[in-house]
Amino acid sequence: MTKIRAAITGVQGYVPDYILTNKELETMVDTNDEWIVSRTGVKERRILKGEGKGSSDLGAGAIKGLLAKLNIAAEDVDLIICATATPDMIFPSTACIIADKVGAKNAFAYDLMAACSGFLYALSTASKFIETGTYKKVIVVGADKMSSIVDYTDRATCIIFGDGAGAVMLEPAEDGLGIQDAILRSDGSGREFLHMKAGGSAKPSTHETVDNKEHFIFQDGQPVFKAAVKNMANVSEEIMKKNNLSAEDVAWLVPHQANKRIIDATARRMGVGDEKVMLNIEKYGNTTNGTIPICLWEWENQLNKGDNIILAAFGGGFTWGSIYLKWAYDSNK
Repeated sequence: MTKIRAAITGVQGYVPDYILTNKELETMVDTNDEWIVSRTGVKERRILKGEGKGSSDLGAGAIKGLLAKLNIAAEDVDLIICATATPDMIFPSTACIIADKVGAKNAFAYDLMAACSGFLYALSTASKFIETGTYKKVIVVGADKMSSIVDYTDRATCIIFGDGAGAVMLEPAEDGLGIQDAILRSDGSGREFLHMKAGGSAKPSTHETVDNKEHFIFQDGQPVFKAAVKNMANVSEEIMKKNNLSAEDVAWLVPHQANKRIIDATARRMGVGDEKVMLNIEKYGNTTNGTIPICLWEWENQLNKGDNIILAAFGGGFTWGSIYLKWAYDSNK
């Protein structure tokens, strides 16, 4: 019996129009372009402007573009999983809101939260619905309005993050292409180094928590950096060894765009040259769940059917993981 795999059959990104440059940040906080670029690789990031706009608007933009590109009706989508760290509301799920905005009336939808690793967790989860034959068309969308939880007086975090979304369509493949393997990890003891202090059930919102700026990203940079370098590199090397892949076998590394130094360390561990690393952190910063699908979208015309691709991410929690897939179509035709 032929094994069914979940194959990415289309990808689309969506980023807001407004560009927040390092030059503009210099007027907002004590920093400068050279300092930001040397430590993170970020030169500019996109910011979603407009009253009442949230992550669902980013995700809906990506999915509308994806459906139009593939000429698929929204009513034909079976499931939408949204990976987000910045939901429109605590409930309902952002995925439900996105499904309504794009007209996916026959899809059920839910959110998955694993910080910056959420897109990989969601992709792996979604693949099981395809592999079991349960559904034929599943969309995974990573969408985050990080500007909504960034303190623009905190130079340690405001330089890093941007807003954006990316979506992929998963469909069944019986030709051996598609998602081959996934290794996903977590360690909750890392939560003290990267979190949002208030707004959850353990510390609900109060006047005091707002006054104390406890609804913004808190990051203790050094331990996060060390854990990210170690774990993202380890898991990428592990999935290569598990699947008997050499550096020559890998066409592309698609890393989460958190920090260029972390990306460089991961590539070195894998033995992959810079020419095989998808990088756009300089344009968009860290869009959290949007980074990997936005990279795939930007590089789509360079991807060839059968390409071995490694996706890798690290996020708060701590969470991290890697996915090995074979690209399922010639994107430049």
